[in-house]
Amino acid sequence: MANYTAADIRDLREKTGAGMMDVKRALDEAEGDAEKALEIIRVKGLKGIAKREGRAASEGLVAADIRDADGQKVGTLLEINCETDFVAKNQKFIDMGTQAVTVAADAGAGSPEELEAAGFDITENAASMGEKILVRRIGRVAGEHVEAYLHRTAKDLPPQVGVLVATDAKGAEVARDVAMHIAAYSPTYLTRDEVPAEKVESERHIAEETARNEGKPEAALTKIVEGRMNGFFKENVLLDQAFARDPKKSVGQIVQEAGGTITGFVRFRVGA
Repeated sequence: MANYTAADIRDLREKTGAGMMDVKRALDEAEGDAEKALEIIRVKGLKGIAKREGRAASEGLVAADIRDADGQKVGTLLEINCETDFVAKNQKFIDMGTQAVTVAADAGAGSPEELEAAGFDITENAASMGEKILVRRIGRVAGEHVEAYLHRTAKDLPPQVGVLVATDAKGAEVARDVAMHIAAYSPTYLTRDEVPAEKVESERHIAEETARNEGKPEAALTKIVEGRMNGFFKENVLLDQAFARDPKKSVGQIVQEAGGTITGFVRFRVGA
């Protein structure tokens, strides 16, 4: 029997993110030699990638990068996924997320395909972890000021929710609070004008049909529908939402009082 301890298994799991039985088999094959076992896991990880393709990767982290470019701030937000929270909190996986968002920012990549074209090899980086790992999406914003907020949903996991907010210079005063609001209330659009016309029409139709089915009087339908559409906008449009720290005011009012303007935002939640 190979000579290794429970501490050896733990150390190798932390280095690779591989499953316990995979680590034990590698140590057995390497006769307890941790370096050889690490090599075995890496090789088998490469060979096992095809088998992992069909598995769900719903854990992971979000990472952000903000830098100066062409006289403005540019923010990059990236979501990278794995299969288990064990790998998600592994330092090697966390470092991979940092590397990925840095490469994306360096190259101006806005998609996983562009990131791969820029030289980030997910296959090489994921080989030793024994799980399906993928970069799911990349978002970018630019403005005079860009604020990032990364939120941990569990203290032992890396950030699972990430937000970037772009503002003009005066908007920087409230950008942090707005970013935290976005993390909590997950708006879909910045302004009402950004809501696609077909979406507005669909919501209006639903509101009207619902009111009719409730037996509302025909004469009151227009007012009822408008009221329900305002409710839709207040739920989905950032500037219309009630501000988290002062619900008596909208986010738009808070920004306006600061004399600023929000020019864009992006929000990712792992797996959502």
